[in-house]
Amino acid sequence: MRTSDVVLILAVFGASLVEMVEALTLVVAAGATRGWRSALEGAASAALVLAVLIVAVGIPLIHYVPIDALRVAVGGLLLVLGMGWLRKAWLRSSGLKAMHDEDLIYEETVSSLRLEAPPKTSRDAVAFAIAFKGVFLEGTEVALIVVSLGASSHRLGLAAVSAAAAVVLVSLVGAFVARQLSSVPENALKSVVGVMLCSFGLFWVGEGAGLHWPGSDLFILVFVGVFSIATLIAGKALRVPVSA
Repeated sequence: MRTSDVVLILAVFGASLVEMVEALTLVVAAGATRGWRSALEGAASAALVLAVLIVAVGIPLIHYVPIDALRVAVGGLLLVLGMGWLRKAWLRSSGLKAMHDEDLIYEETVSSLRLEAPPKTSRDAVAFAIAFKGVFLEGTEVALIVVSLGASSHRLGLAAVSAAAAVVLVSLVGAFVARQLSSVPENALKSVVGVMLCSFGLFWVGEGAGLHWPGSDLFILVFVGVFSIATLIAGKALRVPVSA
């Protein structure tokens, strides 16, 4: 397996893991409060829509867009996405932004759902809508990453399988704990995924522009090292001093 394939798997799996944990919080809140049937139907419907979008957009990109142009465009997009993930991770690790609290989100969602009128039938539109929105919104970024990485490297199937594996893992764990996965180190995962997205983005921009990186795919590891060091430096430089 090539280095680029390994980085692709880790990036897609990590991104999917983070986003699906956030989606699971809303699905569990809707299911526990309003009814599991409608919540699960909403989540499944959103997942189906996202899968169709990945196939509908990803396959034409692979077959009809010149690979060099695709890699420049996708590389730029991945850099934007990656820097966005890193920015949030830097701010949270430095104390300038509050950590993402799944417990708080769960409690707030449950409280708001309890204010709604109780369902009159076995199917509840509110539970369906909350679950659908949670999975679709959080999954949209995953779909974008799957299509971008998969199309630019002609590994759409591998990217889709990596995302699906993360979804299955989160679903299985969620089924056992019947609660949100607040113990997942989300900020650390965001940092790792951000580093990988930026590394892939810079690599593909260069490839599409005609650059030949030393060692070919192995040079991605150099970018991973550079962005990792930058992440550590940024986290320390931005850290808010604790007052005595």
